[in-house]
Amino acid sequence: MPHKLNHPNFSMNNPDNYINHVFRGQSPDDFNASCLELFRFQYKNNTVYNQFVDLLNKNPDEITHFSQIPFLPIGFFKTHKVVSGTFSPEVVFSSSGTSGLSTSRHFVKSEALYHHSFLSGFRHFFGDIRQYTLLALLPSYLEREGSSLILMAEELIKQSNQPKSGFYLNEYQQLADTLTELKNQKKPTILLGVTYALLDMAEQFQCSFPDLILMETGGMKGKRKEMIREELHEQLMQGFGVDRVFSEYGMTELLSQAYSKGHGRFFSPPWMKVIIRDTNDPLSWLDINQNGGINVIDLANRYSCAFIETQDLGKMASDGSFEVLGRFDNSDVRGCNLLVD
Repeated sequence: MPHKLNHPNFSMNNPDNYINHVFRGQSPDDFNASCLELFRFQYKNNTVYNQFVDLLNKNPDEITHFSQIPFLPIGFFKTHKVVSGTFSPEVVFSSSGTSGLSTSRHFVKSEALYHHSFLSGFRHFFGDIRQYTLLALLPSYLEREGSSLILMAEELIKQSNQPKSGFYLNEYQQLADTLTELKNQKKPTILLGVTYALLDMAEQFQCSFPDLILMETGGMKGKRKEMIREELHEQLMQGFGVDRVFSEYGMTELLSQAYSKGHGRFFSPPWMKVIIRDTNDPLSWLDINQNGGINVIDLANRYSCAFIETQDLGKMASDGSFEVLGRFDNSDVRGCNLLVD
């Protein structure tokens, strides 16, 4: 571990110190060391996670690599308060479960830590937000409270400092006019939208904006039938006149996001890692190009749980990217990018 962590005045429990630590570049050895430190911190300070690890008969002292760390099933966020330490949360995120289904809750100790994570992630993949106009078409998220995606989009819009950046609910005509104006002005533009709303707009107001970064966040929200990714992206490409569709992969229970720049291949930022588990043996990992369950390590998620077993199906590629192939049977519709394949 870097010597700074051993300095007597350096506390990993201080969010500002942790921000400086986790978002810097890390070698594989550093990443493993960060995982082990965080695992032991959460095992000690997170009652839910502690009990889960103990039920698996895992001895923390025998864990020497992040692949040996137990991953907490994501369903615990619906039934328990998953926190590491004692604190008053600065914000509480909630998932967008369908009617009658329980929702996840994520108690966030430090809103600054979340800001630093999504801003650093955006900069890692797309550069300075100030060079873009960001248009957010997120009706189902705007119509409820507790959305981590809305908080992220709101801050990105603010930091873009562009006069045309902003949210749209169902104002498709106004959004179409804005896109035409930005295209004519040759302004770098991102349209971030929930999938069903982008499809609705593409059907009603077709445009041709080849340089547009069209980014879908996934989710039909019960508004439309689910579609395979290729069919969905083909409709969006035709509707907006682009040659590829970008995607964002995030969820209520995490503080970091992965991004796809096309073809459904997601890449994680350096402080986030995806591992594919065997669906028949959740404690075993699969090799590349094998379909299984997605597990996520999110080092930004220090004060909740950084090791999450999701209900998403996926597979890894040799270049470190991953695909999202769908959901486990009987899992509820989630607010992240879950396209069937």
